[in-house]
Amino acid sequence: MAQPDFWNDQEQAQAVVAERKGLDAVLKPLSGAIEAAEELDTTIEFAEEDAELAAEVPAKIEHLEQLLEELKLKALLNGPHDAAGALITINARDGGTDANDWAEMLLRMYLQWAQKNDYSAELIDRQDNEEAGINNATIAIRGPMAYGYLRGESGMHRLVRISPFNSEGKRQTSFAAVDVSPEISDSVEIDIDEADVRVDTYRASGAGGQHVNKTDSAIRLTHEPTGIVVQCQNERSQHKNRATAWKMLRSRMAQFEEEKREQEEAAKYQRQAKTGFGSQIRNYFLHPDQRVKDARTKYQQGNFHAVMDGDIQGFFDAVLRWRAGQPVEGAEDD
Repeated sequence: MAQPDFWNDQEQAQAVVAERKGLDAVLKPLSGAIEAAEELDTTIEFAEEDAELAAEVPAKIEHLEQLLEELKLKALLNGPHDAAGALITINARDGGTDANDWAEMLLRMYLQWAQKNDYSAELIDRQDNEEAGINNATIAIRGPMAYGYLRGESGMHRLVRISPFNSEGKRQTSFAAVDVSPEISDSVEIDIDEADVRVDTYRASGAGGQHVNKTDSAIRLTHEPTGIVVQCQNERSQHKNRATAWKMLRSRMAQFEEEKREQEEAAKYQRQAKTGFGSQIRNYFLHPDQRVKDARTKYQQGNFHAVMDGDIQGFFDAVLRWRAGQPVEGAEDD
């Protein structure tokens, strides 16, 4: 990074910076734990002669144990693409306008998490609903182990609340599907036969200026053997949208292959919930009480609004432990 020509290739430079951040995310906590262990040794050595130092030992042990637990958690981020950025696609499902509003709430939740944890976020595609909320949206979140943390969000998310769109004030159940795939760099080889991909162009919708709405600049790619569909309309240029859509397709194909490998090694993982009605991975309640509970790990938080403001790291950590067959703190059975 100190080389004078480092920033000549912006894309490559950003990749190196991201790699360095990912390494720092592991090495700095490791160095901190080693220093804490050495400090504890020194404190114990002199504690027999100094009562004040002896009183500090329990707190130092507790601090070191906490650092070790954090390191153990990071060690679970060992998947082939865990260090990559994450492409998150959110689709409104059952629930009418409430579902569209719910999908936008989830979009905001992930953006808030990214902002609070110093991750970058980029809007790739968004289709607004005419009444409220969104039909679907795709964002890229980049930062240390972004995909490793976010991959467990794939599945159906269910909201139960008093509908703000119902004049009778009835309780409404809404669903939104979340799909997370790794953002694959160009250096990673992904085998896609272009003959298997159908390319459709269409007129972009929503904001973006007159040029966006008067030309067929939006791109949709369909990988016919797998049925995987990606689309991009965020850029004014069809060329840029096409390039982004191909990157998205490569990422979805990498995710598809990773899921196949996991199924083949099912003994190492618990069965994942499918994305369909009645098989949600997480339930969000605003009525009759406020709480958010993961259906897989049984981890829950009692502050609904804090979760929607991006306080979701506890759910990520719980899924990591659950996948590894470890006990989940904060888990409560129904």
